[in-house]
Formats: sequence, structure tokens, C-alpha cells
Amino acid sequence: MLTRPTPRGGRVAWQLAQTLWVGGIWVVHFVLLPALDRFGLAALLVNEIGAFMRPLMIGFAAACALLQLLVAGVALGARCWRDLRGQLLLLVLLACTVFFVAHGFAGGEYWAMFAYLVVAFAGLVLVLQPRPDEDVEPLRRS
Repeated sequence: MLTRPTPRGGRVAWQLAQTLWVGGIWVVHFVLLPALDRFGLAALLVNEIGAFMRPLMIGFAAACALLQLLVAGVALGARCWRDLRGQLLLLVLLACTVFFVAHGFAGGEYWAMFAYLVVAFAGLVLVLQPRPDEDVEPLRRS
């Protein structure tokens, strides 16, 4: 399985974008908002902060996923769509779109939160994958 060499800037962009959006999504939902709630802020205030931060993080995740998809496209070429990383990035972009569509409808909070969690867990799976330029070939038996 041959991959095209990715420029150093592509490697840095992949890792930086992945760190920022996946870390941001997880920190907002699983650290910041529970900490504010535990700190004793009013529940309405915590909900308002969440309602402000989640769309920002989803928009940022979509922009970073597009950048990562571009880097994967350069490194993998047409195989990007058959690769797990490319499929996860497409899932993230789809879930970001569902988030904003559901967020616009009355009563769509459930689907928006579901889409947010899909983005978070797809990001977690993506973090466990190697960069597109460092494919690990399976061990061959002699």
C-alpha cells in the first residue's frame, strides 16, 4: 500500500486541527459544562453557556474536518473515500450538518445533542488512527 508523501505542513495541519477540534468538543461537553454546574452556577446559566458554545465548537469542528479531509485527499488520493479516516471525516461533516439543521427546528435539541455526541465519538475514533502519511502495513508472515 503506497501513499504519496505528505508535505510537512500537511502533517502539522492534520495533527493541530485534530487536537483542537476533538479536544475542544470533549472539553466543552465533558469538562467545562459539568464543572460550571458543579461550581454552583444556576442551571439556566449553564444551559445558556452550552447553547452558545456547542454551535461554535461544531462549526470549528466542521472547518477542521474539511482541512483534515483535504490533507487526507492529498496523502491518499482517490483511496481517501475508502479509508476509515476519510469515512470518519465525512461522518463528522454529516453530523455537523445535522446539528445545525436540527438546531434550527423547534424541539430539535435531542437530535442536535445526538449529532454533537456523534461528532465527539467519531473524533475519538479518528484520534486512534494513524496520520494518512504514516500508514502501518500489516505484518507479513514469511
